[in-house]
Amino acid sequence: MGDWEINLVIGKGHSGVLVTIVERNTSFTVSTRLDDKSAKKVTVATIALLAPFKGAVLKITADNGKEFAYHEQMTESLKCDVYFADPYCSWQRGLNEDTNGLLRQY
Repeated sequence: MGDWEINLVIGKGHSGVLVTIVERNTSFTVSTRLDDKSAKKVTVATIALLAPFKGAVLKITADNGKEFAYHEQMTESLKCDVYFADPYCSWQRGLNEDTNGLLRQY
């Protein structure tokens, strides 16, 4: 446990953003809705979502979006490493992509 994947789901008509974070071994998922995908808001939300599990957060894998620009703050606050998937290799965060696909159905 401790290996997390993070991504965003953009709402219909760009009406909002859902931050989704999935633990790879257990598929445990946490998420929250934001008004926009600014790096500051995504970082604050990520820290708030994962703070209760601080001891169980060893690394986070994200895509290369601008919304993860403040990854150093995540590293500092959560005491974990943040990695980035290779460009156009969404399969490197496959569980999170599958989870987001399920969420998009609703």
